[in-house]
Amino acid sequence: MTLPAQSIATPVSPDSQAAAPARAAAWRNAIPQVIGVIVAILLLYRETALAMVTIWYRSETFTHAFVVPPLVAWLIWRKRAQLALLTPQAASWVLLPMAGAAFVWLLGDLAGVNALTQLALVTLLVLTVPALLGLAVARCILFALLFLFFAVPLGEFMMPQMMAWTADFTVLALRLSGIPVFREGLQFVIPSGNWSVVEACSGIRYLIASVTVGTLFAYLNYQSTRRRLTFVLVSLLVPIVANWLRAYIIVMLGHLSGNKLAVGADHLIYGWAFFGVVIMLMFMIGARWSEPEPKPGSAQVEAAPARAVVGATKATWPFALVVALLALVAAPHGAVWMLDNARSATAPSALVAPSALAIDWRLTAAPVAAFEPAFNDPSASAQGTYRSRDGKAVGLYLGYYRNQDYQRKLISSDNVLVRSKDPNWNQVASGSREIQAGTEPLAVRTAELRGASLAGGATAERLVVWQIYWINGTITASDYLAKAYSAWFRLTGRGDDSAVIIVYTTKDQVHGSEALLQSFLSDNLPAIEALLAQTRQGR
Repeated sequence: MTLPAQSIATPVSPDSQAAAPARAAAWRNAIPQVIGVIVAILLLYRETALAMVTIWYRSETFTHAFVVPPLVAWLIWRKRAQLALLTPQAASWVLLPMAGAAFVWLLGDLAGVNALTQLALVTLLVLTVPALLGLAVARCILFALLFLFFAVPLGEFMMPQMMAWTADFTVLALRLSGIPVFREGLQFVIPSGNWSVVEACSGIRYLIASVTVGTLFAYLNYQSTRRRLTFVLVSLLVPIVANWLRAYIIVMLGHLSGNKLAVGADHLIYGWAFFGVVIMLMFMIGARWSEPEPKPGSAQVEAAPARAVVGATKATWPFALVVALLALVAAPHGAVWMLDNARSATAPSALVAPSALAIDWRLTAAPVAAFEPAFNDPSASAQGTYRSRDGKAVGLYLGYYRNQDYQRKLISSDNVLVRSKDPNWNQVASGSREIQAGTEPLAVRTAELRGASLAGGATAERLVVWQIYWINGTITASDYLAKAYSAWFRLTGRGDDSAVIIVYTTKDQVHGSEALLQSFLSDNLPAIEALLAQTRQGR
């Protein structure tokens, strides 16, 4: 015989009922203090917060971040019933990871790395919750706290790789479709015209938007961790593949229509329409496996909070903890203030290309090529062409930076050899290699530039370019190491004087372009370093 189903609820003990007024009083005291600390952190780090909002406004890639804070507030509000069963209790040990986050912000600020300072700020805001309310409360709203990290405008570092993947897939798909393709770098030519993969073709906008919305969808529609992680993975892979298909379809539309379709504004319209259809289908399919939330009053809902409040019926709010927390988050700003006051406010002396470097290399009026690297607003710069006794010519560019900030700095995504829309040059290859400069091995970044358009083919002018950084006397080819050295030197009071050293020559020299550049650096790097050191000292 089957008995009628009955709802099962965890009984509430008399002790738990008696603790309800104490919990309510604890929350009335806790909420104003948490809000006050969060407001204080945002005021202290207002420049970092405003930089985030500026990127949201300026970049279409991160416009979605405007809705992240309201969504976080709504996600916390959804948990109000469970939170009411918990008693907020301060956890002073959380000040240790908060100190780590504050130090990371300091390093990011010294190196001028927006992403690092913004991640550190969000981490401080998130850690404020367990520090002042306790781990039980933080666990209850863990997803909402972690979702706040989607407000950080992070991910554009993947753009070059995603552009390369898009070009790889498009060219492969065109060839499989029977269309002959000649490719060089991110540009390719088909019988009907020339195409180029630029930043808008990378798909980074689709990817970041898809992962953000997909993560929220997975949390709200699934209960099992496996399903949630699976859908997040799908929301990561689908936009990448969809962008590849989008690029191929657009090129095919242009090719088959005689370049009447998908070559102007409709190029972007078709792309967003295709992406919208794909994402809608992804969510429709994902909704078929959705798992409903446990109903209020069920054992699953009631039991967890009941276990969480055992032994937590009395809130502790030491005033010293709040003071210590505020002092901790204010400390990096005090350090920055002292370091800024200690560093020189003067601009470096103007760099002048010396008339001679090593005995075999002398400055000449005839340039190697009409080329200047796209480095923004250096404190001083110099460029010239040096010719050896046997007639070989090498171009040299020096860009010197001092008193760097977020708007003017050496290591920046805006500082490149060639911008993507440069009318005169295109970068068709990049890499790195290790050479022998004197007695020490030296790592350099390499690139190949092609003049004019791809239609010029083999007759187009080409340059081989090598690049390294000089950071207060230390040589490196790595952006990350250059940032780390810059932060360390500023932290230890040695300033942030830095420079980029770029050498270039025409490709296919008689004895090899690479051999010529290596010979030039071997002969002249010590003299170049001495020139930069003199500039640092103001002589």
